[in-house]
Amino acid sequence: MEEQLVVAEAQAPPIKKMKPARKQVMPGQIEKKEAPQTGKEYNIWYNKWAGGDREDSYSNKEKAPTRCSIRKDSGYTRADAAGTKYCCLFFARGQCPYGSECQYLHRLPPPGHELPDTSKDCFGRDKFADYRDDMGGVGSFSRQNRTLYIGRIKETGPGHETEAVVRRHFKEWGEIEKMRVLQYRSVAFVTYVHELSGQFAKEAMACQSLDNDEILNVRWATEDPNPTSKVSEKRRLEDLGQQAIANKLDPRMIDAMRAVRALEDGEEVPELPEEEEENGGEEPQAKRLRLEKHGDGIDEEQEAQQDQTAPSGPKGLLSADTLEGMRYFAEIRKRHQAQAASNGSKKAAPPTGLSALGGYGSDEDE
Repeated sequence: MEEQLVVAEAQAPPIKKMKPARKQVMPGQIEKKEAPQTGKEYNIWYNKWAGGDREDSYSNKEKAPTRCSIRKDSGYTRADAAGTKYCCLFFARGQCPYGSECQYLHRLPPPGHELPDTSKDCFGRDKFADYRDDMGGVGSFSRQNRTLYIGRIKETGPGHETEAVVRRHFKEWGEIEKMRVLQYRSVAFVTYVHELSGQFAKEAMACQSLDNDEILNVRWATEDPNPTSKVSEKRRLEDLGQQAIANKLDPRMIDAMRAVRALEDGEEVPELPEEEEENGGEEPQAKRLRLEKHGDGIDEEQEAQQDQTAPSGPKGLLSADTLEGMRYFAEIRKRHQAQAASNGSKKAAPPTGLSALGGYGSDEDE
């Protein structure tokens, strides 16, 4: 046995340890520039001064000074030990000065990553009930959006070359499901497999450039008006919901609900699952004890006598007494239903003559 364990340990692949997260910038290297005041009121919804639309046009946007590199910058931080589920917003923008000492994750959201609160994005920011008019900002919790709008792309070749360039830059942030490039319009739509990948990519590619030193305009895409896309998206969400519910439910609870439904409908109670039938309805723990007893040299006849005298325990969520009582009540319900059906078939004959007036207060003396 020890030799087998040694061989198994030797064949097991070595566990790959994550490197500590790299400091992307030095403290104080990135200076935050405040927008010049162009009005009297500051709109916190759009993060700009009211009346300063001309000064805040995209033609005057500056290119992002830093960019995240997953291969170089990702690594473990304090968030891995603390169990934090949210990613670092400044890491996605390539501006985190803390490195391994950061309180948030410095890596991409994994495919099966589940956030503790679905009303927040992968960075822990609160979503809103509706999107902004310009489809910017954090987004909305009323719709699962996995598609990004990428504008201001400089096209230097045919459509398939532009698509290859966009795919090469955006596949770094997650698995891409589909992509569409509108040639001669400098626009592309990128749909990720997972919503968290789209959230991360939106912040990572904001005001970045591809291969031609442009400044990208990355926004959330509006809902696809194509009816086929709407049907497929609805089906996908239904499948995800059914899968999530099935993963949360206990299989024994499902079997118990099926048994209750069968008894209510007057059908036969479904049999035990195949695993329980093969074991004779015996629980794994009891079977393990039985094997241990055989190993200790206990006689089989003595054990058989103990099994006959021992009371039968409950199997699953519903015990044998509960199932028997439910069968009894189901039989009584059947009899009542049959009796009511027979009584309903024998209808009383309609009254004839003046006898029908007896119930309406006639002048006849009692």
